[in-house]
Amino acid sequence: MKRISIAFFLISVLLVVSCKNTTVHETPTSGTIRIAVDETFGPIISSEIDVFETIYQSAIVLDKVCPEVDAFNLMLKDSVRMIVATRKLNKEETDFFNSKNIFPKELKIAVDGIAFIVHKDNPDTLLTTAMIRRILLGEIESWDQINPESKLGPIKMIFDNPNSSTANYAVNVICGTTNLSPNLSAVNSNLDVIDFVSKTQNSIGIIGVSWISNHKDSTCMGFLDKIKVVALSKESFANRDNSFQPYQAYLANGQYPYPRDIYIINSDPKVGLCTGFASFIASDRGQRIILKAGILPATQPLRIIQVKENY
Repeated sequence: MKRISIAFFLISVLLVVSCKNTTVHETPTSGTIRIAVDETFGPIISSEIDVFETIYQSAIVLDKVCPEVDAFNLMLKDSVRMIVATRKLNKEETDFFNSKNIFPKELKIAVDGIAFIVHKDNPDTLLTTAMIRRILLGEIESWDQINPESKLGPIKMIFDNPNSSTANYAVNVICGTTNLSPNLSAVNSNLDVIDFVSKTQNSIGIIGVSWISNHKDSTCMGFLDKIKVVALSKESFANRDNSFQPYQAYLANGQYPYPRDIYIINSDPKVGLCTGFASFIASDRGQRIILKAGILPATQPLRIIQVKENY
């Protein structure tokens, strides 16, 4: 009995030592990393992570989906070393990293856009970019200023979050000023915007295209049953021939007026899992995931089929 007890003890010690040595060493295809993802691009990165972790089973990518401002702040605090965002580092951020002998790598992975959505019963789904700008600035406040026959009353324009990439796009790209209409409102997420618009007939919501572009995703199709996607025109008057929705073909040929680039920013100085995951997203397989999600991959060839829809 004593020999059996000693043998059992020795086996237990070996098992404990063995378990302590099973910590996965970080490589481009193994280990654990934490990343921050702009909320408008969250669904696609979640799909990328699912496939990546299926292929590389020793890799764990923990993604924090948050407003873009928060993602940059997390990286500046070294809470994460990789983010997915709709802009590159600015000079102040670059200088901050360089002062610490860190030289972040920026990689364009996709092109999506800013989508405008309205209630499913709203007939006014053809708008000009000038109208959008004037709504944001508070110069257009009521639906009858767009369509004299409209009975919808005041326009309620909704953002996802004050710190989001969509809010940043409205300020810096569409309007070029921070003096936006005091009538604008913000909720918490793209999902909240869709929910609000689906219940509010006089509203316009601003969201990332990836939330509504994947026609093979049942969740996305459920969203589209509740709202309409606005077609936008760069001309002074919007009609069916000069107005375009934010889908792949129109992002690719420049007909949709509000595209934006999506970047991976990697501040990890070593060649580890951040580098491996970024390389996967930029690879043929990772780019096909973006393509199937309904937005424009940065490198994947795109076969464009023009289909004109009824808005």
